[in-house]
Amino acid sequence: MVDLKPALSKVADGEILTQAEAELAFSMIMSGAADVPQVAALLMGMRLRGERVDEIVGGARVLRSKADLIDAPENSIDTCGTGGDSLGTYNISTTAAILAAACGATIAKHGNRSVSSKSGSADVLNALGINLEISQADNETCLKQHGIAFMFAPSHHRAMRHVGPIRASMGLRTIFNLLGPLANPAMTKRQLLGVFDKKWLLPMAETLRELGSDHVWVVHGSDGLDELTITGDSYVVELKDGKIREFTISPKDYGLDIAPLEEIQGGLAEENAEAMLTLMKGKKSGYRDIVLLNAAATLLVAGVVDDLRAGVEIAAKAIDQGTMFKKYREWADFTQAHKLPEE
Repeated sequence: MVDLKPALSKVADGEILTQAEAELAFSMIMSGAADVPQVAALLMGMRLRGERVDEIVGGARVLRSKADLIDAPENSIDTCGTGGDSLGTYNISTTAAILAAACGATIAKHGNRSVSSKSGSADVLNALGINLEISQADNETCLKQHGIAFMFAPSHHRAMRHVGPIRASMGLRTIFNLLGPLANPAMTKRQLLGVFDKKWLLPMAETLRELGSDHVWVVHGSDGLDELTITGDSYVVELKDGKIREFTISPKDYGLDIAPLEEIQGGLAEENAEAMLTLMKGKKSGYRDIVLLNAAATLLVAGVVDDLRAGVEIAAKAIDQGTMFKKYREWADFTQAHKLPEE
């Protein structure tokens, strides 16, 4: 076993690891060579003191370096967030991803099964008949031909197997909750990233600047949602061309009504999938409105539209004219036709 004591000692004294020190520590952890109690102590020490940008950057670089990457178009965008808001909503970012793809964005969606919610992105996609067990080459083809693909985290981040049992045993948020959205196997430089706490807006934007992202919105709802919300204002930190700015948006400014949280709360994967299909067939609801808002932001960051209102209008037409449902069917049909044979 390698020794994490130098890093552990520094964190215990309240000091911040440099990027190089963090990279060394996370390389040890994700190679499976670190002592388990030391790993847990280091993660807990960082959490209690507060994880810092250099540490997140170092961890993200290691996770990226160990990932099985895919060849993706340069303009690809991800809508993966941190999760962990504990509000039990529908799969908003996943629905917005399909809608944005129907509007012309190239969506390299990164995600996983449920951890803290009733339905993770992988869970709801399975319930929708989208097969996640396809080869890397077929996933690349799907992304290039249909403008959307799903990067199932366990298939691309095998080094995380060394960390999973420790995280499960701790049962707490750690720095790894922040690292996941920073390690898309498509290496997207554009991203709509929701965070579970407002305090992470600026640090995540600063981290992505260090990691070389081009255009990012890091968002958090005033209701605690790790999405742009429709229950009130949303806080945004934008990274664009190396510059960071902060602002607040309201759904009312883009022709969308304020709605109660109950209108966007979902359930298990099957229930959420049924709600998604109903939305795709044109049902008006608070769920539709929050998806419109998040899809519009995705289109803006992707460079498909120049302003959020235009994104909302284009997205609404894609639902009403059946374009979103058609995109979903194209995706599902492709993945079913390229299902890997059972061993």
